[in-house]
Amino acid sequence: MHIVQFVHPDFLNSQSMPRFAKMIAEGMRARGHQVDIWTARPLAYGVPAPTRLKKWLGYIDQFIFFPLLVRWRLRRLEANTLFVFGDQALGPWVPLVACRPHVIHVHDFMALRSALGEFSQNPTGWAGRQYQALIRRGFSRGRHFVSVSDNTRHQLQRFLPRQPDVSEVIYNGLNYPFRRMNAAESLAELLPAGLVPPPEGFLLHVGGNEWYKNRQGVLEIYQAYARQAENPLPLWLVGTEPTMALKALARQTAAKGKVRFISGLSNKQVCAAYSAARLMVFPSLAEGFGWPIAEAMACGCLVLTTGEAPMTEVGGDAAFYIPSRPQRNPGAWAEQSGARVLEILQTRPDETGSRRQRGYRQVAKFDAEQTLNAYERIYRQALGKAPS
Repeated sequence: MHIVQFVHPDFLNSQSMPRFAKMIAEGMRARGHQVDIWTARPLAYGVPAPTRLKKWLGYIDQFIFFPLLVRWRLRRLEANTLFVFGDQALGPWVPLVACRPHVIHVHDFMALRSALGEFSQNPTGWAGRQYQALIRRGFSRGRHFVSVSDNTRHQLQRFLPRQPDVSEVIYNGLNYPFRRMNAAESLAELLPAGLVPPPEGFLLHVGGNEWYKNRQGVLEIYQAYARQAENPLPLWLVGTEPTMALKALARQTAAKGKVRFISGLSNKQVCAAYSAARLMVFPSLAEGFGWPIAEAMACGCLVLTTGEAPMTEVGGDAAFYIPSRPQRNPGAWAEQSGARVLEILQTRPDETGSRRQRGYRQVAKFDAEQTLNAYERIYRQALGKAPS
């Protein structure tokens, strides 16, 4: 196959989407397919301008200059070329090739649902609402979709005007070989970062400051747990540098508790942190997939997460679950969740081992080669079902 892959421009500074696009490109090339990468170049964006204007200059590159380039390139491509969109957020480009064989990968609709007012925690301004409407109109022209979870596919159906030719769920494959390290190996990886896991272990959260990651809820749960435990374990929050508000909230933790924010770890060091942790606390309000759940289980780390899809899809019967953080009376939720943490930490070793084995079995669903094989099957199917 000849695959043209549409990806997000580098100047958007995205993290997860470039990794996902790279996984597809390398996987398809390894299977003998030709893969070309198409994206917008920073022509207008590269012009010196105040920061507040950069976003709009980027829009000029993405929605004026790049479509002109695509139309010129299309004249030289064979009709059986397959176009792959690594993210439904690239929807504004879908109409350019909607009449040709194509596949759209769908991750999550949190931004679109926020624009529709479905997440009061994340209000969206006028410009953001217009942008999400543009994305929706674009991907609605698509005919072949691959969603990362059943929950995402269900949301997709809400936003499409008609039934697509293909709408399948293919779970993400782990794009790093996460595995359980022994204590000595974990320590050797973490020491260069100035990290020494306490002998009794620690609680862990992996994620950024995005509203849906609910770092505030993580701290609220930990504070409740620290009040209830006689000798509370410390909490490590691995990911983006915290906001000032999060730092202030962390300072309110009871004196016998300890919160540490950690940034800049490599994948291998994150693997070491998962392996050394006693429990990962991951009370997300929403996810497209929930990578850290699978990563933690691959490292033998127990997981406490929100009992809603897609977290339940990823965690299966291996994870522990709590309700989603309510906007009203979150204090009672935090107290109950903190008590749940304490209960899990008191689980007998044999029960912990059994739960860990369930996690390993669950993670087998997220094998990268299995995922890429499924993508290849869908791509071939799309080439045989070009829309008229």
